[in-house]
Amino acid sequence: MTTITDGYGRRHTMGLRRSRRRRESAQAAYEGAGRETYGSTGRTAYDDTGRTAYDDTAAVELRGVRREYGRGAATVHALRGIDLSLPRGSFTAVMGPSGSGKSTFLQCAAGLDVPTAGSVRLGGTEITGMNENALTELRRSRLGFVFQAFNLLPSLTVEQNVLLPMRLAGGGSSRQGRDRAADLLARVGLEGKGRRRPAELSGGQQQRVAIARALVTRPDVVFADEPTGALDTTTAAEVLGLLRSAVDTLGATIVMVTHDPAAAASADQVLFLADGLIADRLPRSSAATVAARMTALTAPAYAGAAA
Repeated sequence: MTTITDGYGRRHTMGLRRSRRRRESAQAAYEGAGRETYGSTGRTAYDDTGRTAYDDTAAVELRGVRREYGRGAATVHALRGIDLSLPRGSFTAVMGPSGSGKSTFLQCAAGLDVPTAGSVRLGGTEITGMNENALTELRRSRLGFVFQAFNLLPSLTVEQNVLLPMRLAGGGSSRQGRDRAADLLARVGLEGKGRRRPAELSGGQQQRVAIARALVTRPDVVFADEPTGALDTTTAAEVLGLLRSAVDTLGATIVMVTHDPAAAASADQVLFLADGLIADRLPRSSAATVAARMTALTAPAYAGAAA
């Protein structure tokens, strides 16, 4: 087994080298061309043949997803069987205590990691058995990513950073692509800043560029990992407003991992993970309600530790 740091800055002990390659290829796609309440009831649906029935209208669908690391007594059960369906045009926040499986959930849902069991569909496409080339192409054209650390290329202009996914897919030089980038930059409040370099922008502005980049290919899903974690409260609120607007005005689908109840309050629903399972969920709620639910979820663990 090998201990690695993934594209999200977290360390994992992996039993499968293939998982590491998938995360690295996804990161490379952004770091250079060479550099109703929503969802399921927690129960798996079946068709009349007895096979798992998928919802072709869903943007994200996981069925029986499990993820284990290691072997024998050292096995870590990061995900213990996730059944979930998220509709297009929805904003879902994922919360949970440290070690609950949040990052593993996002990595498996985004095709950055390989489930030990179960299947994942994105935009109606089964991705679980895809080879590396097909997954790379899917991530470039049909998925968007927003990272806590922005991950912009300092040598490229703002416009070039936004166009990077399209360039990797072979369409970044077209007039249509440039018009798309200009429109998105205007939507995120950066009109006229396309020729600047990332170093000339504030942290909040850089995250706005990252959001525009994530949306430029009109992806099936945008996955955001702690997108406000490096921002001050005011700037974080502005960025969350942009994500909310992307859902409401552009029909984007966003799945966001966060530890911040204020961030989760922007979402249509909040999923709470604990011990690799969906332990609870809330429809859109205030930050205070989200925080209270999170406290109730973690209190038994703290009580047990104190005992």
